[in-house]
Amino acid sequence: MSSAETQHPTPGFSLSAAISRHVVRLFAEYTGRGPTKARTMIRDNVIVCITHDTLTKGERRLVEEGEAEMVVSIRRKFQRAMREDLVSGIELLTGRTVLSFMSDHDADHDYDAEVFVLDAAPGEQARSAEPETRLES
Repeated sequence: MSSAETQHPTPGFSLSAAISRHVVRLFAEYTGRGPTKARTMIRDNVIVCITHDTLTKGERRLVEEGEAEMVVSIRRKFQRAMREDLVSGIELLTGRTVLSFMSDHDADHDYDAEVFVLDAAPGEQARSAEPETRLES
């Protein structure tokens, strides 16, 4: 369990579960069908929400017909359209600012990833000018 979940004032509150519900609800709103499975992982200032079984019946048929790339292209358009709602919901739930949002879909296996990089871990004070660890190549 992340520190954000243990510090929340509401007993039994799970930030991960709240984020998963937010993502599923938005997918359903925008595409007419939400994923049947979602799991959110929080590590420091990074949130990753993986969803599964998101494709509509028509999209699944297109994938079967070899049109996975087209389905992914359409899904990326939906994800761009949902960006503002996804980011604002994460900021509201975490109390943090989203610095970066990345999203992609694997139509062949019907998995989707939503990745949010925050200005600090949920429940922490933002640190200004903190150097990042640089990896040598």
